[in-house]
Amino acid sequence: MIYFFGFIFLLLAQRAFELKVARRHEKELKNRGGREVDTNGYRVIVGMHSAFFVSLTLEKVAFDRPLNPEWSILMAIFFAAQLLRYWAIHSLGIFWNTKIMIVPGHPIVRKGPYRYFRHPNYAAVITEFAVVPLIFSCYVTAVGFTIANALLLGRRIRIETSALASARP
Repeated sequence: MIYFFGFIFLLLAQRAFELKVARRHEKELKNRGGREVDTNGYRVIVGMHSAFFVSLTLEKVAFDRPLNPEWSILMAIFFAAQLLRYWAIHSLGIFWNTKIMIVPGHPIVRKGPYRYFRHPNYAAVITEFAVVPLIFSCYVTAVGFTIANALLLGRRIRIETSALASARP
């Protein structure tokens, strides 16, 4: 159980670091004339991410879920997703954010993993929502939150794509 809580602590520390970076980027983007799009949708996503950690912990503890026999493969997939996530964050630079922040007139970033596909950061998040619970045999959380995340990200991508298109030079 100590490995589970250690892993969760590291994930939460990662999220706290990312939120700190996002707040710094948000301030800079607003100084450049940026604006946030879909504030209410962001709140729902934050709520879902919080509920994910609660569900994962409750399922692990209440049902005493064992470590998945394939945990090493799942962990490798998790780390690959983290590499993709930070490559995407690095490639977006100041334009990476946890919110949908639009700066009118700024071209769409097409470097790093964005050269190959449109939403690498979201691909990493989708992978994480599926794989992290599977590492600890938390199948209810894996299925439920993978579906919820896919629905919310689908909505978010539509809104983000539309906002970016309307802000292009």
